[in-house]
Amino acid sequence: MKQKVLTLAVTAAVGFGTIFGGYAAKTEAESVSELKGKQSEIQNKRSGVKSDINKVNDKINNLQKQQSDVKDEMKRIDFAISDTTEKINDKKAKINATKTEINKLQGDIKVILDRMKKRSELLKERARSYQENGGAVNYIDVLLGAQSFNDFIDRANAVATLVLADQEIFKQHEADKIELEKKQEKVKKDLAGLETMLADLNKMSQELKVQMAEKNKLLSKLKVQENEAHEHAMNLQEQEGILAAQEAAIQRSIKSEEDRQARAAAEAKRAAEAKKAAQARQQQSSSSSSGSGGGGTVASTPAVSGGSFTRPAAGAITSTYGARWGTFHWGVDIAQGGTVPIVAAADGEVYVSHYSSSYGNVVYILHNINGQMYTTVYAHMRSRLVGAGQHVKKGQQIGIMGNTGDSQGQHLHFELYKGRWQFHSAINPMGIVPL
Repeated sequence: MKQKVLTLAVTAAVGFGTIFGGYAAKTEAESVSELKGKQSEIQNKRSGVKSDINKVNDKINNLQKQQSDVKDEMKRIDFAISDTTEKINDKKAKINATKTEINKLQGDIKVILDRMKKRSELLKERARSYQENGGAVNYIDVLLGAQSFNDFIDRANAVATLVLADQEIFKQHEADKIELEKKQEKVKKDLAGLETMLADLNKMSQELKVQMAEKNKLLSKLKVQENEAHEHAMNLQEQEGILAAQEAAIQRSIKSEEDRQARAAAEAKRAAEAKKAAQARQQQSSSSSSGSGGGGTVASTPAVSGGSFTRPAAGAITSTYGARWGTFHWGVDIAQGGTVPIVAAADGEVYVSHYSSSYGNVVYILHNINGQMYTTVYAHMRSRLVGAGQHVKKGQQIGIMGNTGDSQGQHLHFELYKGRWQFHSAINPMGIVPL
């Protein structure tokens, strides 16, 4: 069996492991005061575990709040990406419209250029005529050549018209040049501005996508942390449950010890019969001790051996105590197919009987062997037949071999502790328990 007791809860278990075991079947040397001291210690440990549970729950709430904030930020980024995409599409449309306008302006520019070319040719022709004929002198000759006053007036009007026409040609030519320059400058400026805005928007869009990717990565990380915190909380709750069972067991021990002391006080009053009563109690204890080794067997259960311990299950030993697969195996594995009974290795009291994510169906039993405390653990059972607080006899069936929890095939993982249960402190049962 892979030894990963209570996964994340293991660290906390180390601290309170020293108080496991021993309180349901204590030695006579342990007083009620000592038992109450242990009970107080367990209560303090429970308080600490509950505090850890509250801290983990606060962490879970904080992680959930962070996830909510990240989702809100992702929503904002989504809206920003949509808005930016719309603006990009709008700018592209305007760029296309501007290019269409450019094409149209290019047509207008061509017309203006043609017009300017024709005027230039006309002006050049006028200039040649001026040089050849003496310019203004020709106009005087025209006027002096009039045959009558009316002819003179007509010729004067014609000359004035020609002069004004020349001036108008110059004005139009200059206006066309200015218009051409303005249109060319406007088109160039508009197109450059749109292309700059489009580049900025594309850059913004890429930055928003990078932000969205980062937020997705952060959200995934927060979800993993929340799952780990939930698992930690579950393991802490399992610890708290074991501590509660132990506190109940020690409370029963206190009551048992108080009852014993009350009986002892009553016996002390009968001084005259003290010796006889002591002999009777010794005879009764001897009789009870001799009877405890029997525990009639059931078909398919291992034979109950003499001595303090008996074999907990029939089958082959498939893994011993010690180094295994690069780690340390803190118990002995016994495997056999079919329906295999699991029995108590010695007289004692069950103080934990539950399902664990690592041990599966598991039972913890406390023993008092000639004044020495032992704890035995039976893991991976298919089913449990005893409950917490129940007294069992050596060889009494407590469950059926199985493959529950962190297990690889049907087997019993058996651990032995000298004294109280402590994390990673099991001893080698070989030579103590007849395996």
